[in-house]
Order: sequence, then C-alpha cells, then structure tokens
Amino acid sequence: MTEPRRLKKSESLEIRIPHPTKEAFMARCRADGRSASEALRAFIDQQLEAPARPRASRKGLRLLVGAAIAAAVGAAALPSLARPSVAAAQFDRIDANHDGQISRAEYATR
Repeated sequence: MTEPRRLKKSESLEIRIPHPTKEAFMARCRADGRSASEALRAFIDQQLEAPARPRASRKGLRLLVGAAIAAAVGAAALPSLARPSVAAAQFDRIDANHDGQISRAEYATR
C-alpha cells in the first residue's frame, strides 16, 4: 500500500506584528529547533482541533456590567434607606444630651 500524499504547502499567510515580537518569536523557534512556519502550522492545527468556544455577546456583556453597577449602587444606598424605629426616634428626642442614657431630669422634661 502507498502512503497518502501530503498536501503541498503552497499557501502563505501574512501577519503584521511588532519587530521585537517577531525577533523574540524567531529566537524561541530557533531554541526549540523548529522553523517559524512549523510553529505557526502547529498552532493553527491546534486551534482547528479545539472545540469552538461560545463568545459572550456584547449585549450580554453590557447586561452583566449594568447589573453589577446596579448592585453596587443599591448596596451603597441601602443604609440610607433604613428608617429608625418609632421607639428609637422617641428615645433620641428624650435623650437631650445624646449620651445614650435618659436621666431623671431628661425624663421629667418630656
């Protein structure tokens, strides 16, 4: 039996990257003992074999960010929405010097 023919690598792909990035990539390829083309082909093959990951839509992302902002604002506003009880308000009114205790004199003037 004969082995299947390997596909001819006649297509090229041009990418634009900063010169320092290219130099670092080429140095890494040399250190690994492979060509830049081999490294890029392996990367492309790996990407094609991996299952596609669903990407979050912009609308979903906006909704998530909006919900996070609303939760933060709500958490900050919550303490200001707390209303003192009637008993606490009456206590504060009687406790004239606001020392947290009602003296006989304060109680007598109510």
